[in-house]
Amino acid sequence: MPSPPNTIVHVPRRFVAEDWGGTETVILEISRQQQAAGAAPVILTSMALATRREERIGGVPVRRFPYCYPYFGLSDADRAALDRKGGNLLSLSFFAALLRLPDVRLFHAHALKRLGGEVRTAARLRRKPFVVSLHGGVFDVPAAELGGMMKPIEGRWEWGKPFGALFGSRRVLEDADAVICVGQSELDKARGELGHDRVVYLPNGVDTARFATGNGRRFRERHGIPPESFLILSLSRIDPQKNQRLLLEAFARFRSMEPAARLLLIGPETHPAYAAALRDRIAELGLGGSAQLLPGLRNEDPALVEAFHAADVFVLPSMHEPFGIVVLEAWSAGTPVIASRVGGLKALVRDGETGLFVDGTGDQAPEALAMLLQRVRSDEGLRRHLAESGRAEARAHYDWSRIARRLEEIYQGAEAHAARTRGARISPPIPSGVSPDKPNP
Repeated sequence: MPSPPNTIVHVPRRFVAEDWGGTETVILEISRQQQAAGAAPVILTSMALATRREERIGGVPVRRFPYCYPYFGLSDADRAALDRKGGNLLSLSFFAALLRLPDVRLFHAHALKRLGGEVRTAARLRRKPFVVSLHGGVFDVPAAELGGMMKPIEGRWEWGKPFGALFGSRRVLEDADAVICVGQSELDKARGELGHDRVVYLPNGVDTARFATGNGRRFRERHGIPPESFLILSLSRIDPQKNQRLLLEAFARFRSMEPAARLLLIGPETHPAYAAALRDRIAELGLGGSAQLLPGLRNEDPALVEAFHAADVFVLPSMHEPFGIVVLEAWSAGTPVIASRVGGLKALVRDGETGLFVDGTGDQAPEALAMLLQRVRSDEGLRRHLAESGRAEARAHYDWSRIARRLEEIYQGAEAHAARTRGARISPPIPSGVSPDKPNP
């Protein structure tokens, strides 16, 4: 008797270790959990930002395919911008691989548009279930951010529309056997917009054991940060969405009260012009010796964990944030958190308990954030309370083992829906490795 299909196909728009973000972390950690449970996850994606067609990242196989952006008149700079964020790519060789890949149990799309449409069509042709995760916000994206992503294709004639129609790109969410939202705000809006009941909430997770210990002193020594300096850390893409400009302005005010304070902005530069503007502003404010931008850290780099342990406070000042996986990492490391009261963060953080909220808009925002930084700096009891509450929250609700167990339940529901509507075969469930008496997140 043949064994049941065992391959779970994860499909992000791009996946490279050198340009890492929250979506990449989620896909890799979920894949590792699935491997440990006996499944065979594989990541199929485009060659965007990559140089290798095939490799293993964190023990998970990654296969990449040639692609294009089907617009006339794009410059190399336009293509690079689309690679970094929001590009609606087309890859026919990728679609062919989806059709040929053997032993597929389920397709899991982490992208929409044409790429998501290719997953939808392959799943329907093969009578396989497919689910979609919304990582970067679809129903909950500010107009300004959306406009920025579309800027490289403004005024360009799109010759790829027929392919979008062919693959049913506009029906990906309607036809998915499950739509997964990582943030509560996105969930509420998606349930209101979509005409079905297959929209579910699944937060991101964290490897709590990995982030629990780290050599913060070594990190400080490597970057010339004295032990007595109050260190403020922000770790995220260098991008207008992440609003590092607000933190920089607040830091300038805070440093007038704490001259030895330091600020580190760590992350891949997905918006080079914004990164250049931050560096210019650092020079204008005379902060060259106390504020700096560092390249993004690879997921497996021990310095990623060490950075959280080196910091006295972690700040995520985003204009928009579907979830905020770095908050979980800071919590697991016992680092106090200050975050914007936006998007998924509003449901993730409990103000005064697991973190402090700042309103990131308006003329008074820099002063308000500076006052919060001073409050954390001067109140040792508050720092200890935020650290302990955050660590407990991460351990109780967000360890990857718990998230993987809930994802397997979602997969089983998606398989049941695909069986009812398309005659898809239902595979035996993957053991979760999590005892049933533990609550779901």
